[in-house]
Amino acid sequence: MRLSLRVKVVAAVLLMALVVAGVTVFVSYSMYASSIEEHYERLTMNTAKSAASMVDAQAVAELAERTVEIYRGFCPDGSTPPDFAAFNQDDWADYYAAFDEIVQSPAYRETFAILSALKEDNGVLWLYVAYMDAQTGQGIYIVDADSTADACLPGTCGDIEPENLALMEQGVYDFPPYITNYEEFGWLSSSAAAITDEDGNVVANAFVDFSMNQVMADRQTFLLRLAAALAAVTLALILLLAYGFTRAVVRPINQLALATGSFVSDKQRNQSSSAISQLQIRTGDEIENLSSSIRQMEQEINTYIADLTQVTAERERIGAELDVARNIQASMLPCIFPPFPQREEFSIFASMDPAKEVGGDFYDFFLVDDDHLALVMADVSGKGVPAAMFMVIAKTLLKNAAQTGASPKAVLEKVNDQLCENNDAEMFVTVWLGILEISTGKLVCANAGHEFPAIRRAGGEFQLFRDKHGFVLAGMEHARYREYELTLSGGDTLFVYTDGVAEATDSRNQLYGTDRMLSALNRQKGAGCEELLRGLRSDIDAFVGDAPQFDDITMLALECKDLGEARMQKVGLRPELGQLERATAFFGDVLRSHAAPDRVVEQMSVVTDEIFSNIVYYSGATAVTLGCEAGEGYARLRFSDNGRPYDPTQKPDPDLTLPPEEREEGGMGIYIVRKLTDRISYYYADGLNVLTLEKRW
Repeated sequence: MRLSLRVKVVAAVLLMALVVAGVTVFVSYSMYASSIEEHYERLTMNTAKSAASMVDAQAVAELAERTVEIYRGFCPDGSTPPDFAAFNQDDWADYYAAFDEIVQSPAYRETFAILSALKEDNGVLWLYVAYMDAQTGQGIYIVDADSTADACLPGTCGDIEPENLALMEQGVYDFPPYITNYEEFGWLSSSAAAITDEDGNVVANAFVDFSMNQVMADRQTFLLRLAAALAAVTLALILLLAYGFTRAVVRPINQLALATGSFVSDKQRNQSSSAISQLQIRTGDEIENLSSSIRQMEQEINTYIADLTQVTAERERIGAELDVARNIQASMLPCIFPPFPQREEFSIFASMDPAKEVGGDFYDFFLVDDDHLALVMADVSGKGVPAAMFMVIAKTLLKNAAQTGASPKAVLEKVNDQLCENNDAEMFVTVWLGILEISTGKLVCANAGHEFPAIRRAGGEFQLFRDKHGFVLAGMEHARYREYELTLSGGDTLFVYTDGVAEATDSRNQLYGTDRMLSALNRQKGAGCEELLRGLRSDIDAFVGDAPQFDDITMLALECKDLGEARMQKVGLRPELGQLERATAFFGDVLRSHAAPDRVVEQMSVVTDEIFSNIVYYSGATAVTLGCEAGEGYARLRFSDNGRPYDPTQKPDPDLTLPPEEREEGGMGIYIVRKLTDRISYYYADGLNVLTLEKRW
């Protein structure tokens, strides 16, 4: 439910007034009550001391001694109180008859007369002298100044108050005043003073009780009248405030609200508005200043809307271009998985999540030739469009250099010098580059200021491999880099990443760190590359929570498969006829080592001659890789080259029914190959022609 400003202000003032009134009533009432109580406490104590000083202490001592003597005569063991609950009418008659002689004594009458006069003169409700018997915990009446039938005769007793009994144990017989409220007697202010003989011994106590029933009634009357007066004043002030506030504040604000509402509705209908400009408020205070500010704001809003329309159109254009840039950047990275479905020797998966529309991180992997796989993980300094542009250049240069067959060290040195040229923006890129020889598992790596890679050996856990870093690329001309070798066996997994992983930050500015990264990786026993990366990203997201992503997060995992004895052996050759003998010998050695018959070896020599010669003469290749995998009763031969794409399996068989001079030129060689093998397949990927032949015996 919405409330108006006037209602809210009145409610707030009312609440504040109630609080102030409540505090005022409480303080006033407390001070009034405290002063009344202090007055009665002093009056009670002074009256008790007056009574103790006015009576004859010797007479009181004699009366107390005789009263206690008679009282204890009725106690079963001389110390405990009499069993009054068992008294019958005759017992009570005997009990009070024993005290009759005391009542008739001159000492009693003299003491009674003094106390009665004092009681009458001071308006005391009850005034009496009693002996305090600490042994029995009983107070025994000696003289009661009450002349009515309700007076307590000598020997009447009652329990001593616990507070007074505690004082008596400390040797204190002057009981300080205290206020009580009993259902039977009402409000009382009570006190007692010790009556002492000439030697200072306490012989009895003079007790005084003042009635405070009327005082308490007056206190309540005072409280009600004070509350009523404050309520009336509060109500009058609130009404006056509501009227003044409405005229001075609410009405001008409503005028401002109406004018601004008209301005908004007119703008929604694309109409000009002058409601605010025509508004005239003359209050001489902050509201008038607010009105002037709103009029000025109207002019600025009109200008801002015009500018915003233009900026929005520009932002939409830029956003569309950034979206295209993001798609272009994503398409530049390998994004189809599995990327090499025909290759059983390894599996690979990678991901890149930019912090902005486009990022500076990038990964890459590609076959240099049939037996060498290049792996790249890089992080460009900065973010956004400049980093993305630098990333495109760095990625292109790295791939071009690596595809020449150069070592990682040579690739980094060449690309570093290229990036240093005209690097006016002074950007740089950290790079980890590895080239894997697939047939042997040998991985040659170089690190240009990048994060440490992590390796999990088969059956083990991920651990950081703390390699030696070189300087970042584009940081210094003619920088030199080191390379090192690793061997990845079947079941081993390599994990490389950018600093966006370890430096992911939660809402408390805590870093994710490499320790958490390794723990998350090691919790995924037996996970494949894709599952491994997705699990790590889920763990990072859970750690970061709602905190914004600060940096690009890029990861790549490579797992080497354990193919046992079926691993393909490979050799790289130059596409020259002089290398044909080496090619034939390579296949022959592998086949003979697996007990292939001589006829099979000879047939495969013919096949090798035909395929290798075609590559040399027609492909335009600069590198050839031969692969051979053999087992019990079978062999698989692979020819890979970086020449022009050509699928020999699409070549139709020659028509042997025609004379040789009438046949179409070409096709006889591949026909022979088909006849000498059991299966032939071809694919083109990453700039490589890959022809695979199978033979069984």
